[in-house]
Amino acid sequence: MTLWEAVLLGAIQGLFMFIPVSSSSHLVIAEHWLMDTGSRIPAPDTPEMIFFNLVVHLGTMVSVVVVMWRPLIKLLSGTVREVGWVWRRRTLRHMIHLKMMLLGVIVVGITGVLGLIIREYGAEVFATPWIVAVFLFITAGILWWTDSVTYTWRGAAQMTIAVAVVIGLAQALALFPGISRSGITIAAALALGMHRRIAAQFSFFVAIPTIMSATAVQSRSLIGHQGGFSIGAEAYWAAFIVAAVVGALALWMVLTLLYKARFRIFAVYVVLFGIFILIFQPDLSDPPPLDETPIQEEQDAEARAAQPSD
Repeated sequence: MTLWEAVLLGAIQGLFMFIPVSSSSHLVIAEHWLMDTGSRIPAPDTPEMIFFNLVVHLGTMVSVVVVMWRPLIKLLSGTVREVGWVWRRRTLRHMIHLKMMLLGVIVVGITGVLGLIIREYGAEVFATPWIVAVFLFITAGILWWTDSVTYTWRGAAQMTIAVAVVIGLAQALALFPGISRSGITIAAALALGMHRRIAAQFSFFVAIPTIMSATAVQSRSLIGHQGGFSIGAEAYWAAFIVAAVVGALALWMVLTLLYKARFRIFAVYVVLFGIFILIFQPDLSDPPPLDETPIQEEQDAEARAAQPSD
């Protein structure tokens, strides 16, 4: 992987991680485009790319901390303080920060359980271009609808287990290609009456443990890996920094537009992206393993020709 390829993938990760236009679709298309242009980036299931994905995901987590550090500190400090109130027999209704934390655990748990099922049985079935386009159009409709929400009444104090269950179910649907995680979770929260600011903060709060858990599961294949990495350290650092910087700018833009009810801008883009997929029918399956690329096949043929015949 060259330095500019690492920068490109890091920018895509940072930009589309938070913009509600389905990051998975853009990443897959970018990987296929690089391979079609002769790039020798490792296959997605190799230890190098798994570690690369972990690095850029950590970069986007830095973005969340940078942009939302005030509410994050408030949530963490409030939770620590309210844990001490448990011994004073305070009800959970009065411990808003601790309740938000517990509800976040429920969201992540539901997403994790359903995510394993979807990944095992359903994700590949829906990875065909026309189905991805349909999901993108659904995402566009959801984003367009969010701008029409004018009446909200539910704040942090009015959060319930039922709200967490619905948001967890919505977040699990984002595992299907074309469904935006941030878009569908924010829309679900708004549909339940949550204020825009609370809906956005809660959506990106639960994104931190959700993405880290998913990355940890994917990184299990790194355990016991004894070989070296073909990707240089400078590429990892470049991707990390770019993902963090671009992600921070993207998250700030998303929050600004959400508070002003301007998500229809993203809806228009998603429709155009869906039309692009329908017209050009890009391959949305995982890129072929490295040993199945034409370059490798040519090398294998040359090696066989050089072997002495019986």
